[in-house]
Amino acid sequence: MQIYSFSPFGYEGNLVTVEVDLKRGIPAIDMVGLADGAVKESRERMKSAIRNSGFEFPVERVLISLSPADLKKEGAGFDLPVALAVLCASNQNQNEVSAQNSEMLDFPVMTMGELELSGTLRPVRAIHAAVSTARSSGITHCIVPAANASEAREVSGMKVFGAENLREAYSALFNPELFVQAGKKGQGESLPENSEKIEGVDFAQVIPGSGFEEIFGQPNLVRALQIAAAGAHNVLAFGPPGCGKTLAMQRFSSLLPLLTLEEAQSTTRIYSIAGLLSPAEPLVRTPPFRSPHQSSTLEGICGGGTNCRPGEISLAHNGILFLDEAAEFRTSVLQMLRVPLESGAITLSRAGRSTIFPAKFQLLMATNPCPCGNFGSEKKLCLCSSRSIENYWKKFSAPLLDRIDLRVKVDLADEENSAPRQNYSTNVLRQKIAVATKIQRERQGMKNARLKPEQIREICVCTDEAREMLERAASRHDFSPRASAACYKIARTIADMESSQKIAAEHMAEAIDLRKFEGVFS
Repeated sequence: MQIYSFSPFGYEGNLVTVEVDLKRGIPAIDMVGLADGAVKESRERMKSAIRNSGFEFPVERVLISLSPADLKKEGAGFDLPVALAVLCASNQNQNEVSAQNSEMLDFPVMTMGELELSGTLRPVRAIHAAVSTARSSGITHCIVPAANASEAREVSGMKVFGAENLREAYSALFNPELFVQAGKKGQGESLPENSEKIEGVDFAQVIPGSGFEEIFGQPNLVRALQIAAAGAHNVLAFGPPGCGKTLAMQRFSSLLPLLTLEEAQSTTRIYSIAGLLSPAEPLVRTPPFRSPHQSSTLEGICGGGTNCRPGEISLAHNGILFLDEAAEFRTSVLQMLRVPLESGAITLSRAGRSTIFPAKFQLLMATNPCPCGNFGSEKKLCLCSSRSIENYWKKFSAPLLDRIDLRVKVDLADEENSAPRQNYSTNVLRQKIAVATKIQRERQGMKNARLKPEQIREICVCTDEAREMLERAASRHDFSPRASAACYKIARTIADMESSQKIAAEHMAEAIDLRKFEGVFS
């Protein structure tokens, strides 16, 4: 019987082989293999758990080896594998197996879990990452705490046993029928189509007792968010306080389809490593929506720490990172976003080790036009100097703004003189989003916002009029090559929403209009 465990570090982590040798000498427990404090303490926990579970702890000198020896082992998840390895080494199978099945399994088993002194198992983080890593290494059976069993069963091809205590976990080593095939009770093998609606607050929600919709008189903003949801485009909305930009963006996730199986697995792995998985949703099917505070540090956004934990941009993988009052974030935080936006990943290095976290997130930013928020208002006085406004917008450097596809200037709605109220119902907005999503998945398997230059030439086929229109706009607005490419991708999304094979002039005109704003001075 070969017992494996898992040492979480960054996104990848490492499988650890747990071996136990009993030898003559003064009774003691020795542990080798570069274990940290939490792992070393498992010696006392597992000793008490073994005795309190009805087993006898060996009276010989116990040597526990965790290999590879040069890899630092961290966390409380080693309690269960160490205890099982000790029991296997001492051949304690009395009263644990039936007469018909008294032989121990002869295949490798991956196991993780924290033991209470009574022998009860406590859940641990990174179970999904551990099980998926073990499965990719050819291991097909795992024993985990019962609270983590549904999470482990989301990994296809893995047979899982969820144990409540040490006695049950040890019994499973003699009973292969106790292991449940992944996908039979989980959701990993039967993920529904992405046409399903994500439950959330509806855009058409009415303020109780007022008779008015909360989002009123902002057709340009809602249209931009609809296009962004259809093509995964980044959005910057700027306008005075109270115009509805934050409220609309907070409801953006209700427009998005469910994640595909591939997207759900990678997102679930990140949340498992961070210890944020909900027992009610062992597989993350809804796109994450992360909204960090303006005081967030660089490490909190990009990730880090001694174990290289994921930051906000990785927790927003396959979902949304929303920066409200974006100009109030530290300049270093905003500039750090440039590389992940371009590459869809971030590399973290700590103490001679490095890891790569996926970070394919959609960036939404909302900000005021100036520190006081009244710049450009006809009814309110702006108290900011021209220099303070310039410094305020300098936080959004040109390279960062160049990576924002959609820029929307939002004004306060005039309820007396505004156009007739439009239907902002989520169900209505999602109809065209569903059409565009289906077309993109059938065509290239990725969102339009992530098209590469060679894919743009192949997929973004325009009419002659649309191409000439973009050339004139690029010259007039001094578009960079990235800005011109963004116009192609935005226009492609708009054309997909209309089920049009070619990008027409009206599609390109709307794309240019959404792209051309460079800030409050435009």
